[in-house]
Amino acid sequence: MDMISLLMLLGFALATFGAGATGAIFRPGEWYKRLDKPAWRPPDRLFAPVWALIYATIALSGWLVWREGGLSDAALPLTVYTLQLMLNAAWSPIFFGLHRADLAFFEIILVWLSIAATILLFYPISAGAAVLLLPYLAWVSFASVLNFAIWRRNPSPVRV
Repeated sequence: MDMISLLMLLGFALATFGAGATGAIFRPGEWYKRLDKPAWRPPDRLFAPVWALIYATIALSGWLVWREGGLSDAALPLTVYTLQLMLNAAWSPIFFGLHRADLAFFEIILVWLSIAATILLFYPISAGAAVLLLPYLAWVSFASVLNFAIWRRNPSPVRV
């Protein structure tokens, strides 16, 4: 791997984990502890390692498309990729920061749609890159259902 390719991989990793950093800034806290959550919700300790692995695959996926298509030939797919990262970054501030499970649910639907669009756009350039995003889509599907369940169980804002 040449230096440019390595730097681009690092850039994709920084951008991806940077988007994920909002989850470290906007943490669950007391508000989340007081919410009525479904029994099937995974333990809190599971979320960070799952997201870390998913963010690694997101970064690798974007880098693979850049490597195969370059910025000019993959401009639209990489733009949608960037959009899904920005939408991903917005969920934690909405859910944990604003305490708005309702708005977060509608926002996570946009995340899901943007991931699906990214997969469809990545596939012709790099099937491997598209496949790397499937666990992300599955996890966000699960997170969407969980977000919806929490919203429906807690229709009124819970105050700390």
